[in-house]
Amino acid sequence: MRLGYRRTFVALAFSVAVPIIIGAESNTDSARTEVRLQLAELLYGDQRYWEALSAYENAKQGARPEQLLRASSGLLRSLLHVAEFTRAQQEADFLSSLDPVDSEYRALYADALWAFGLFTEAEQVYLEVLASEPDSAMARHGLGRSLAARGQLEEAVVELQAALAREQRGEFYHTLGSVYRRLQRYDLAADAFESYVEDLAGTRMDQKIEWARSEIRFLRSFGERVPVYVSPERLDAVHTVPFRLERDKVIVRGRVNGGSELDLVVDTGAEQMVLSQATAQRVGVRPITNTLSAGVGRVGMRGLELGRADTLELGTLSVENVPALIKNPPLTGLPQTRSENSFSPLALGMSAVVDYQNYRLVMARELPPEPLADVELPMRFHRLALVRGIINGSVQKSFIVDTGGEVISISLSTANALGMVPVRHIPLRVFGTSGWDDDAFLLPGVNLGFDRIRFDNFSVVVLNLHRPSALLGFHIGGIIGHTFLGDYRVAMDLNDSVLRLTEIQPG
Repeated sequence: MRLGYRRTFVALAFSVAVPIIIGAESNTDSARTEVRLQLAELLYGDQRYWEALSAYENAKQGARPEQLLRASSGLLRSLLHVAEFTRAQQEADFLSSLDPVDSEYRALYADALWAFGLFTEAEQVYLEVLASEPDSAMARHGLGRSLAARGQLEEAVVELQAALAREQRGEFYHTLGSVYRRLQRYDLAADAFESYVEDLAGTRMDQKIEWARSEIRFLRSFGERVPVYVSPERLDAVHTVPFRLERDKVIVRGRVNGGSELDLVVDTGAEQMVLSQATAQRVGVRPITNTLSAGVGRVGMRGLELGRADTLELGTLSVENVPALIKNPPLTGLPQTRSENSFSPLALGMSAVVDYQNYRLVMARELPPEPLADVELPMRFHRLALVRGIINGSVQKSFIVDTGGEVISISLSTANALGMVPVRHIPLRVFGTSGWDDDAFLLPGVNLGFDRIRFDNFSVVVLNLHRPSALLGFHIGGIIGHTFLGDYRVAMDLNDSVLRLTEIQPG
């Protein structure tokens, strides 16, 4: 059952409903649990999720089996809302141990698996729910989101529209808007986000409403322009651009708005093209609105400007109407050697090959056939490209494939879950897109596995990835950068949803 309480309803409920319940129920454990549950549900309905956490936890004490299901599922929903993914995973395991048969509980469990980055397992549960309950809106939504992450965007739209036909929920509209954005249907994306805003009206989600309205303004600003437009005669071409490696960064030369050539980092760890404030002013990319960004560093989430480049030229590839994040306000106190401008081929809808042996970047809507790769890893693309890794033989996490990164890292919460105590704490000076990471340290003795690729007794960098995880909506287990990728010809195939790795031969 969906809880859709609004603020005015909650105010009345606290003053009238709770005293009636207390007076009507006998003083038993189950009666006290019912009072606690109703209090928790009211707090949850008023988006007071942190307060709801404690209330749901208290309601589990002395609860009957049906009450325990309600308390555990409510606690899990609250934890997911506040992006407490580690506690959420523990609660999801507890909820699953209760062996719920109701489709809503099973779909919620699948949502939790998704939030932990276990996308394949989540999709399997969604399919199981739909096999027994085809009308489950939550499962339809989850399946649609999963299909989109596998590049099946049109199929995803069908599932999301089916979910909305059964239940008009704000998060469903938000996911639909995101899929339409990837399809370059900005008009339909704006319509979906407007429905999302309408669903949030009258709630405490003022900041979410503000950011959603900003996104709508940006999408509407394109008018009749076709977003991320490539001319028909070049659409199916294969574009090859030379690059150089500098401080483990893949750097190509390109032009924005027909200006002079500039260095652009090939950064698949970014959702879209990024320009410094100075570069944006020089090439005439003007801010249209603000957007929310999050990255590694003490600043965490921050508002930045969002504009549109009329053209982006990379060798034979020319793309029109390209969204561009402008680093304004800029961060101060960072190393002067830091590269300020970047782009991601994946954000342009292009699959890509980074050939570290021959220093070539290949981009195409559909990559040409290649010899069999040494390793193929299933890849999901949910705002960023992700692959599965296994830590210390049993802990499975999703890692961002980041050509703009330098090392192999894991998140702070992943490190805590491993329970490893290093002999000596080795703090690191690490700076990311959001400034210096004060929590960064080196963790030795970690065993990493990516299919047949092994890093045994390896020292990983531990980063605080809580804010980026919260913004993306799932737990980032870690990041694989140049230390991993630089030994391979790396093919990121969006059509086949696979990361192909071919080892570079010596000489």
